[in-house]
Amino acid sequence: MKIYKVLGSVTLSRFHPTFTGARLVAAESADAELLGTPAAENPDLLIVWDALGAGLGAKIAVSDGGEAAQPFRPELKAVDAYCSAILDTVNIDPQTVQQIKFQ
Repeated sequence: MKIYKVLGSVTLSRFHPTFTGARLVAAESADAELLGTPAAENPDLLIVWDALGAGLGAKIAVSDGGEAAQPFRPELKAVDAYCSAILDTVNIDPQTVQQIKFQ
């Protein structure tokens, strides 16, 4: 699970029938912001299935890959990233951050 920041929503003009009622958001990794490292100039965006209603700028916990489709079992959905939580606060130990930076 990774932490992302919601940048906006995604609108589909055509979609697979299993996406009926879905809400998709565009999100970028929040690693740089949370760890105090320089942000990438052109960050990669991830399109995330959001059933929780995360708002613009919200920090979300994202499950990706095979884990992303698990909440829908036994139904099959073509989902590669799923918003599993909206995070109110994130607390990171500064000593742990320093250890990560020097590894």
